[in-house]
Amino acid sequence: MTEEAAIWPTTFADVEDARRVISAHLTPTPLRSYDLLDEAVGHGIQVLVKHENHQPTNAFKARNGLVALTRLSFEERSRGVVTASKGNHGQGIAWAGRILDVRSTICVPLLNNPEKNAAMRALGAEVIESGATYDDAARVATQLVAERGMTFVHSTNDPGVLAGAATIALEVLEQDAEVDAFVISVGGGSQAVGALTVKRELKPDVEVFGVQAALAPTIHDSWHAGERIPGGVGPTLADGLATGDIYEATFPALREGLSDFITVDEAEIAAAIRLLLVTTHNLAEGGGAAGLAGLRRLAPRLAGKKIVVYLSGGNIDQASLRRVLAESD
Repeated sequence: MTEEAAIWPTTFADVEDARRVISAHLTPTPLRSYDLLDEAVGHGIQVLVKHENHQPTNAFKARNGLVALTRLSFEERSRGVVTASKGNHGQGIAWAGRILDVRSTICVPLLNNPEKNAAMRALGAEVIESGATYDDAARVATQLVAERGMTFVHSTNDPGVLAGAATIALEVLEQDAEVDAFVISVGGGSQAVGALTVKRELKPDVEVFGVQAALAPTIHDSWHAGERIPGGVGPTLADGLATGDIYEATFPALREGLSDFITVDEAEIAAAIRLLLVTTHNLAEGGGAAGLAGLRRLAPRLAGKKIVVYLSGGNIDQASLRRVLAESD
């Protein structure tokens, strides 16, 4: 493996292939600007919102699941797939599995978002609740590979997942070639690495900034240190970002390509959910609003530029939404 291949886990050619797969089932999501949102962010910034909340599963993971399962062999499809998820990746796998007739099992932590669990079951997936965290659920999924002979489709360390996520940025730069920067929530890093892969090919001067929940700081702290810094995971509103580890498929590319990496706290995430609701009338979950929360923090540095944020998911549960709306800015 070359040094270049070791850093970049997917290629632009992979992304183009993924787009061909996706185009048979999904249409490009809107890229929209809102005057009220621009006013709220300030500093002369034009905000472009990529509405991944308009996907069939209300999150960008539908792209990832479809590409990852399409790449499986006939034998692998016949044995079924297993994964770990806090909800959106699991829904993406379950949705793709229903389209492609692939049996899916999703391992989730105990006390996971019950509405996301219900959505995965409604799509035909078996949902196994075990462990306290995403990483605990991932260990259960790994055990099922040995016990049942299923194929493990990781939410990050999978080339199909990464190519699928990269198609978001490909659509963005086709919809508006004058973009100056992306501000993207990280979690495992598939969206950010996807944006880095695409911009390197189409518009190298575009910057990509990463945002992580402050209560799940491992990947952020490790990025700044240049090596894995162990950290815990707190009860963050951004459950899709609640990982306590870094991933070998994405971490080198994040280190190589991100212009900066910041964290946002729970109040900032909640405020971004409310701001998206007021200015765009779209519902965002915590991870889906984290990019906007990060942009508000970075706004003085990005003054006068055209910035893309991903509304990457809208699957917030009712209890969390009530709590967020009861708060005030």
